[in-house]
Amino acid sequence: MDVSPSHLLLKRSVNVKAIVTPRWKEEAQQQLQAQINQIDNQLQQLEMQAQRMISEIQKQSLKPPGPETMQQIESIQMQVNQKKSEFLEQKNQVLQQLQQVQMLELDQEVNQGQIDSVFRVEVGDNLIEKMQVEVLLRDGVVEAIRGAV
Repeated sequence: MDVSPSHLLLKRSVNVKAIVTPRWKEEAQQQLQAQINQIDNQLQQLEMQAQRMISEIQKQSLKPPGPETMQQIESIQMQVNQKKSEFLEQKNQVLQQLQQVQMLELDQEVNQGQIDSVFRVEVGDNLIEKMQVEVLLRDGVVEAIRGAV
């Protein structure tokens, strides 16, 4: 790599946008649905674990269960309810994203995220202009690079 007092290599974040196509919509919906299914599975596992823990405590306790046992069971139920609440909030957010994806119009541009890029800057370059670069994708293929490369 040549080093010169007249230029530098810098790093910038490049915005990545995608053009909404039928394929993009379908893939986005499948990914979001997979997230929803995963959250549902986690909720189900949480319920099963809670039931097993409560059953185990009840087996080991006196009949009828004493105040300590009842307190343990209540504590478990509170923790489970709190975790359930977190899962349901996540699921709600993903459902909202799914609804937003379904409402997108074809050929609309949407943000996909950012990637890092190294670029060369020389004396006299407009740094602000060189920092504002974005890549436009159509079904994963680069359709355009916008800005001062």
